[in-house]
Amino acid sequence: MSSRTSPIRSVCVYCGSSSQAAPERLKAAAQLGEAIAGKGLRLVYGGGGVGLMGACARAADAHGAIVLGIIPGFLTHVERPPEGATTVVVASMHERKMMMFEEADAFVVLPGAIGTLEEAIELLSWRRLGLHNKPIVFFNPEGFWDPLFGLFERFIGERLLPEEFKDCWRAVSDIDDVLPALAEMPRDVFAIHSDISSVV
Repeated sequence: MSSRTSPIRSVCVYCGSSSQAAPERLKAAAQLGEAIAGKGLRLVYGGGGVGLMGACARAADAHGAIVLGIIPGFLTHVERPPEGATTVVVASMHERKMMMFEEADAFVVLPGAIGTLEEAIELLSWRRLGLHNKPIVFFNPEGFWDPLFGLFERFIGERLLPEEFKDCWRAVSDIDDVLPALAEMPRDVFAIHSDISSVV
């Protein structure tokens, strides 16, 4: 568990792998990769060379960042790891997600679909349970993630989650604000409530 003052050295980026993603989404992913390199940070990501993940990884690599991709073997022929990145091939999606988590000091969630949503929810759940205190920032252009945040508000309104759950992450609408938001995010970890029904 990193302390509140631990520096961020590696940033894990979760994002879509679709080759049909809109040009502005691909551009933002590339801008983030360049910014990660500009800050001297390492990029950790899902290992593919397609979609937003490929755009982010190629830009980070092109601007001098160390890039670590982690991909399950069955996806290597689909997501095609790019040249330049160090790619670790693992046996399963579970192993991929755990290694990405362990290798990162902070997390960015770009637009994506089912896989990105799964990764983000698991990460938030672990933070909610006090299993980590790593910063999490959503890039939320044009309110992309607003339906998810609305669902969280519903959970809070139904008293299934405490109001403080919203402190688990930050959301920004400008790609240039992502890394500053990571740096500024508090590292407090939730204490697990004595009422177990309030935890899950």
